Formats: sequence, C-alpha cells, structure tokens
Amino acid sequence: MKLKGLYVITDEKLTPYDKMLDMVEKALKGGASIVQLRDKNNSDEFLIPYCNQLKDLCHKYDAIFIVNDRVDLALKVDADGVHIGEEDPDVVEVREKTKGKIMGVSCYGSVERALQMQELGADYVAFGSFYPSPTKPKSRIVPKSVISEAKKVLKIPVCVIGGLTVENSKELIDLGADLVAVISDVWTAPDVEKRCQEYLKLFK
Repeated sequence: MKLKGLYVITDEKLTPYDKMLDMVEKALKGGASIVQLRDKNNSDEFLIPYCNQLKDLCHKYDAIFIVNDRVDLALKVDADGVHIGEEDPDVVEVREKTKGKIMGVSCYGSVERALQMQELGADYVAFGSFYPSPTKPKSRIVPKSVISEAKKVLKIPVCVIGGLTVENSKELIDLGADLVAVISDVWTAPDVEKRCQEYLKLFK
C-alpha cells in the first residue's frame, strides 16, 4: 500500500451519509489512493456499517481506508489505519494498539514534532493548513518552506492539508509533498471523478 497521491477526507456536511458511498466511489474511480472517514459526532454503532462499506469500496480500488481520531472505531472495523491530531490519544499507546496498521499524525507546522512522531512509529505526517480552509476556518497558516525542510530530514511520507485546490497544490507537490489531502475542492466539484483525475495529473 503506497502512501502517495490524492488523500480524500469525508465531511459530515459535504458527504452526507445518504450520498457518501456514491461520492467516495467517484473519488476512487478518479484515482484517490486514500480515503479517511472523519466524523466527530456520530456513535460507533452508527458509523460501523458505513466504515465496513467504505473499507470494502477502498479495497476494491486498491486504496487505503483510514479512520480519523477514533482509534477504537478503527480497530472495531479493522480499518487500514488511523490518523491522529494534537488533542488525540497518546501516540505511543495508539502505536501499541494499532500494530501493523498505518498511523498518520498531524504536525501542523512543526518539523520537530514530525521527527518525534517518526521516532514513535508514525507511517506518515501531515502539515497544514497551507491556505485558508473552508472546513477548518480557525487553522493557522503554515509556511510552505516546512515541506522542503521536512523532506530533508524525514524518511516517511509527507502529507499536506488545508485549503488545497487543483490550482494551488502543484507548488506543494513540487516542494516534495507525497500526499495531498483534500476535502472541499473534491466534494464540491461538479464532477468528483474528474476533479480527482486532475489531482492525479499533478503527481505525474
């Protein structure tokens, strides 16, 4: 499983549950290599059937299925991995629990934190926001130089996130970003599959 390319993240408003599987399948057809379920509100019981369907869908397209924050949910559905942020559980504990799975960690603008996380067993790190983000309006903006600094010292893939569009992602990929994580620009596109194909071209 390769940690490279387009990383799409679900959103309770932009990918409502009655349309989510259909939307995610379009993204996968367009070439998304990772799908992350991000849901802070619904119960595990509610999410388990969706997680199972998302996982099967991802595997059908040789993509990776990740659960955001919720380690126990990720384990219950045997997701391919989990992504954790600053306020989330202890990384060492998460690594223990999720042995053999992918663990991604948000590092915002800190290369130092990324190095620590690599030491603790992270499989990839995410930096951002690089641009104002419609889904996370309070995020602080990180300088683009973080990407090239991180690439010099890290052995693991670097993911970028925050206000990304097809137009502004090229620069970040040229600086060395391995993964581009997108929410709004994919899900609000008139043609989700086509938008994902446009991202894919940026990596070629």
